[in-house]
Amino acid sequence: MSSSPALSSRGSRLALLVVALCWVAVLFDGLDMFIYGSVLPHMLEQKALGITSGQAGDLGSYATFGMLVGALAAGTVADRVGRRKLMLACVTLFSLASGLCAVADGVTVFGLGRTLAGVGLGGLLPTAISMVSDYAPRGRAALTIGLLMTAHHAGGILSAYVALWIVEPLGWRAAFWVCVLPLLFVPVLFKWLPESLSFLVAKGRTEEARELAGRFDVELPAATGRTSGAAWANLAHLFRGREWIQTLLYWLASFGGLLLVYGVATWLPTLMRSEGYELGSALTFVVLFNLGGIVGMLVAGRASDRFGAPRISAIWFALTAAGVFLLSVHMPLALTFVVVFLTGVFLNSAQTMIYATVSIGSSPAHRATAVGWTSGMGRFGAVFGPWLGGQLLAADQGDWGFTAFAIAGVSSMVFIGIAAVRTAKRPPAADGTGHKLVAAH
Repeated sequence: MSSSPALSSRGSRLALLVVALCWVAVLFDGLDMFIYGSVLPHMLEQKALGITSGQAGDLGSYATFGMLVGALAAGTVADRVGRRKLMLACVTLFSLASGLCAVADGVTVFGLGRTLAGVGLGGLLPTAISMVSDYAPRGRAALTIGLLMTAHHAGGILSAYVALWIVEPLGWRAAFWVCVLPLLFVPVLFKWLPESLSFLVAKGRTEEARELAGRFDVELPAATGRTSGAAWANLAHLFRGREWIQTLLYWLASFGGLLLVYGVATWLPTLMRSEGYELGSALTFVVLFNLGGIVGMLVAGRASDRFGAPRISAIWFALTAAGVFLLSVHMPLALTFVVVFLTGVFLNSAQTMIYATVSIGSSPAHRATAVGWTSGMGRFGAVFGPWLGGQLLAADQGDWGFTAFAIAGVSSMVFIGIAAVRTAKRPPAADGTGHKLVAAH
């Protein structure tokens, strides 16, 4: 079962330190992820690298394919070598890959850079989620994860302003040079980010865990049993008994959710420009969408800790589908701003509450694998979403892009809704920390 250390007043410093460091890392993750969509209208307008609308969708899918690889590998690697080392490696990788994009002399090199960046981006998110879950206060795991994910959308907002203030005077390459700056944060992570106490205990590194717990006056979490450490053994754990049904429901919901998230994130500015809005207005949509994401994370996290993450996720996906569909309808600008904001509120946090469900219900020894594979399988949708948007836009069917994304939201609502019903039928259970389990793996 999930285990979080009991936090004393001094122990709260450790929780704050871990969440703060992970928040900044995820901020850079969001900047790097959203920067392509923010600069894409400029690149298409200037015919940078000879990119066409169809190729632009392919390039967006390269990054999400890399995220698929990174997420699938990261969960297993983190459960074997530790969350801290993997976070350092991921930030380093996506920062250097952005530098490759900045110096690219053609579509091939640029695509390679986005793919490598995706590997780092995909590996960081599930690892950071697992890390903060370990240190979350009792009964506040979903809220803590929601707080962490506000950083991702703060990065999206930052990407819009980078595009607005830097791309016009200095060109699109300057935006990717900005995304190299997170390298300066790696030494800070190296010095201050501790390893997960639960990971250390699960791996039998009790002396190291005891020293860390003593330094911050934190209660050492109880051992939950050693695992073999084999990658496939951790994955097989997710399919024991009838848990394979719940696992597949989360994977399918994540597929539709990430198709929606990355399809909209990549194409929102371009689709809105195709509707006749100016570039400044199109980038304002990015800001509003991500501001909504920040609000949504905090609201959904609090609601999920009270009512259950699967239930909140299903409701949020239903509201997302309605909002995305409305974007295909021509409305006054002010009303469109409101719809984009509300869509951001529900869309981004709906997907994150899937991760919260899996993370809260997983044992420390298997948590990163469970979250990583849920994220990783969802990345197939993240690959498909940008490609689908590009094909529809190339065929001059931009309005159908919003409709297709809305259908994806409905499918995720159905799958996570079924998971919520299955969870509700289970007898209440508590882990050693007082969490009411939202799901079990």
